[in-house]
Amino acid sequence: MNLRHLFAVLLAANGLTVTATAQTSTSTGTQPALTPSTVAALPSLDVPRYMGTWYQVAWFPNRFQKQCVSDTTASYRQRPDGKVDVLNRCKIANGSFEDAQGLARPAKSDLQGALLKPAQLEVSFLPAALRWLPIWGSYWVLKLADDGRYAVVGEPTREYLWVLARQPQLQPADEASIRAFLTPLGYDLSRWQAHSHSAAKP
Repeated sequence: MNLRHLFAVLLAANGLTVTATAQTSTSTGTQPALTPSTVAALPSLDVPRYMGTWYQVAWFPNRFQKQCVSDTTASYRQRPDGKVDVLNRCKIANGSFEDAQGLARPAKSDLQGALLKPAQLEVSFLPAALRWLPIWGSYWVLKLADDGRYAVVGEPTREYLWVLARQPQLQPADEASIRAFLTPLGYDLSRWQAHSHSAAKP
């Protein structure tokens, strides 16, 4: 079982879950967790449009992904029961790829047809037989481009952040817009790191 991949960060390795009311010590000090009253997730998410493959183009580096040197992607497929199959893939130092399979489900959100209200999921990378355990991590879509070209994913503690895009490279104007969005939310953008893809244009 590999809990080190993208979104396996979900604090599962520590046997913890993230709650919307918790507080956490970050590199910028102790801050209240994000809540619906402080923006948190988007009011709604069109789940079918969100499915497919995303490139991780920027992130807050974390120990769960330290083996991933480039080419990290996340692929989502909605199931008939409303849950989402997750496949995370990245290139490691020896040039090979590692995969991790997981499952996402609506958190305490309301799934109305194709809309998830608000855009709050929780993810587990445990084997299917163990997913009854309370080891699910928060996956909040904080921002989504109008045309769906990029998404900003976080969780209530601000410890983890991923910027996903439909193309393997983030445009400078989009990066500036995302940074401007995250700053008033209390994210420590000194931790921001671009993530490379071999398919990206120089």
